Amino acid sequence: MRRIIPFIIIVLIIISAITTATSAVYHDVNRDGKFNISDITAIQKYRVGLNNKIDFDAADINSDGAVTIRDATYGQMILAGIILEEETTVAETEMKMFINDTPVTVEWEDNESVASLKESVKNNPLMIQMSMYGGFEQVGALGITLPRNDTRITTQPGDVILYSGNQMVVFYGSNTWGYTRLGRISDKTQDELTKLLSNGSVTITITY
Repeated sequence: MRRIIPFIIIVLIIISAITTATSAVYHDVNRDGKFNISDITAIQKYRVGLNNKIDFDAADINSDGAVTIRDATYGQMILAGIILEEETTVAETEMKMFINDTPVTVEWEDNESVASLKESVKNNPLMIQMSMYGGFEQVGALGITLPRNDTRITTQPGDVILYSGNQMVVFYGSNTWGYTRLGRISDKTQDELTKLLSNGSVTITITY
């Protein structure tokens, strides 16, 4: 009987440890049992030296072995429903684009502008606040300046365009102007693009 009691205690300890591990909340950076905006704030404070009491493994949202501002951005995107948790790993090799929370497939151009855009979003996803313009496009400031090689282009629905080096334009209609082409949305029809882009301002998110 004396041998059975210690064995039961050991089993209970193991079960408790397993239960605790499996019930842990993914990305619970501040260890409060929830994943919310306070965890993003904890990462941001850690980055500027204001908070060292974080769960490092939980804070490494993109699993690259470091806690960076990119983890905070990815956390915000997960909370907003823009991306899923499995889409945050650093194994991604291609740029992805979202219109609000809708992923779209873009056939990116092979040019200096796109290469520079890729470099810009490698360390931090880019979120662009867009506005409707002219009844045929959404336009927004990139917050960065990209190399440009403007030519006179008559755009088609789905075209992703660089304008003036520092603005992105996504078309659901057509226009003729001097632009640098970045790519083209290939998995949406004109009707689908119109539904996505013609009902008010949207947020474009580009990740790598």
